[in-house]
Amino acid sequence: MWGNAMMSGGSIAVIWGWVIVSVFTMGVGLSLAEICSSMPLTGGLYVWTSQLAPEKYVPLACFITGYCNWLGLTVAITSADLALAQFLGTVINLQNPDYTITKYWEFGLFLVIAFVHGVINSASVRYNGFFNQTSLWWHLIGTLLIVIVGLALTPNKPSAEWVFTYFENDTGFSSNSYAFLIGLLQSQYTLSGFDSAAQMSDETVDAARSAPRGIIYAIGTAAIVGLMFLLSVNFCVQDFQAQIVNTTMSLPMTQVWLDGVGKNWTIVFSTIVMGAMFFSGSALTLGSSRMIYAFARDNATPFSKQISTVNDYTKTPVWAVWANIIFAVVVGILYIINDTAYSAIVSVNTIASSSAYLIPIFLRLTVSRKKFKRGPFHLGPFSDAIGVCSCLWIVFTCILFVFPTEYPVTPLNMNYALVIYAFVIFACVAFYYACARHYFSGPKKSLEPDAFMDEGFTADDKDTKYQYQVHQVESI
Repeated sequence: MWGNAMMSGGSIAVIWGWVIVSVFTMGVGLSLAEICSSMPLTGGLYVWTSQLAPEKYVPLACFITGYCNWLGLTVAITSADLALAQFLGTVINLQNPDYTITKYWEFGLFLVIAFVHGVINSASVRYNGFFNQTSLWWHLIGTLLIVIVGLALTPNKPSAEWVFTYFENDTGFSSNSYAFLIGLLQSQYTLSGFDSAAQMSDETVDAARSAPRGIIYAIGTAAIVGLMFLLSVNFCVQDFQAQIVNTTMSLPMTQVWLDGVGKNWTIVFSTIVMGAMFFSGSALTLGSSRMIYAFARDNATPFSKQISTVNDYTKTPVWAVWANIIFAVVVGILYIINDTAYSAIVSVNTIASSSAYLIPIFLRLTVSRKKFKRGPFHLGPFSDAIGVCSCLWIVFTCILFVFPTEYPVTPLNMNYALVIYAFVIFACVAFYYACARHYFSGPKKSLEPDAFMDEGFTADDKDTKYQYQVHQVESI
């Protein structure tokens, strides 16, 4: 999304847009951390909503929150795997300049990547520990290498004034302010998923304090490291028009690296990015499959019996994994029929995740204002002010990201994010009123002990976890 952001406000939109979004996202994170401290239970947003909503509306509120959370996680698989396919296509093009990598080629690569992620997450969950550890060091060392080598080898670096003040509007819209706002999508998309810390509350010691810290640290470290990365890339731009506006490569960032550090280092940089995307796509597949598996245990999904089934051999919810992979692939079809489909897919991911964040924060400020009991971590007298700002920011960005990103608007570049989002939410509400309302009453079975969720724990671990869960319930 970096190239799109640079054309929707220049370096100002990328650098200052990141700072602005980081500040408001931290506000959202603080509001969620406060709720998490009060209810440190696995299930996160879905469970919090069940405790904060009026009893009459608990099933419907949980249903919508759960599906927004699921949609955000699953469409994120699409965006991560499509981005990886684009980078793969760019590397192939670097090695074979005379060969044209079309969208159909990239979509074919996307299908292979999605299939591999499905296979990995259908295997024993123990193997994901290796992927998590490798991903951590890959991100840390890889980012540091890109920053240092990129800045050291790139000649003719722009001035600090250019990096912090250059503005460019190549969207076709006459309003520079609107162009700048479109550029925020890159940052808002990246700074999401921080609620994952709450999903591991049952396995966390002193979760009422540790899980909220996890949310805040996730946002803070991502904001700092992300700003460092973006500054390094922008300081490598030598010719805005040639490298970004008129580049022949599908990803302008690769052109910037190619002109700055040469072909070999560009392949190294791209490999680092592709590795990071691969690990992220695998983690998203794991997280989304756990989420929909738990949701299905409460009979909240079609084919709940199959989706909530754990494979006897691998001890993983194979049906849940492939249900999400298939949905991610179906959404990915938009990429080959629409010029701005990737932005739309990213928008759906951002809007769905933000909607899931909005519901518990809004309920905390309104119907549960008096009954909400603070945990060890709270915002004191600033709680309501930060919560209101967070709600307004979420609503603002959700509205903004369904608008077109290019002008003139045509059927080929129209932003279809609203169509996808509205379809899923309409289908979920229709399913609830047609069927689920007769048997779904909120989190029930998903909160009970589960062999799959406990897979990998020793007997001592399970005893410790059980005692901790009892302590949690007694505290609440």
